[in-house]
Amino acid sequence: MCDAFIPLLQLSDSPRIVNVSSFMGQLKNLLNEWAKGILSDTENLTEERIDQVINQLLNDLKEDTVKTKDWAKVMSAYVVSKAGLNGYTRILAKKHPEFRVNSVCPGFVKTDMNFKTGVLSVEEGASSPVRLALLPHRESPSGCFFDRKQVSEF
Repeated sequence: MCDAFIPLLQLSDSPRIVNVSSFMGQLKNLLNEWAKGILSDTENLTEERIDQVINQLLNDLKEDTVKTKDWAKVMSAYVVSKAGLNGYTRILAKKHPEFRVNSVCPGFVKTDMNFKTGVLSVEEGASSPVRLALLPHRESPSGCFFDRKQVSEF
C-alpha cells in the first residue's frame, strides 16, 4: 500500500508514513537467529530479504516445525509480521530520505484481537500514531521505531 501512495506523498511538503507496529515486533522477541540476522542487517536489508524470512516462516508453519526452529516464544506469525513491518519502515526511510517514515507501538490497546484485555482505550492507543503524523517535519526523526512516544530499539 505504501508504494501505491508514494507518488501522492511526493506532492506534499512534509510527506510521512506511520506504520502501526507492536513491541512484539522488536528483534529481541525474534528468537530464530537466522531471521534475526537478516532483519537486523540494516545495510543489506531489502524487501526481498524480508519476504525470504516471511516465506520461511510460512513454510515452517506448513511443516509444523515453527517450535523446533525457535521462531518466537509466542505468536510467531505476529512477531515476524511486525518485525518485517519494522524492517520495511527502515527500507522506506532510506529509500525516501525526504519523507518521515517511522513505526510505532501504540501500547496494549483494548481490541478484539486481545479480547479487550488491553490497558489502553482505542483513543489512548491512537494518540501515539497521530502524534508522529503531526510532528513538525523538520523536527521529526525518520527510520525509527517508537514505543508509544519514545524512540526505542528495533
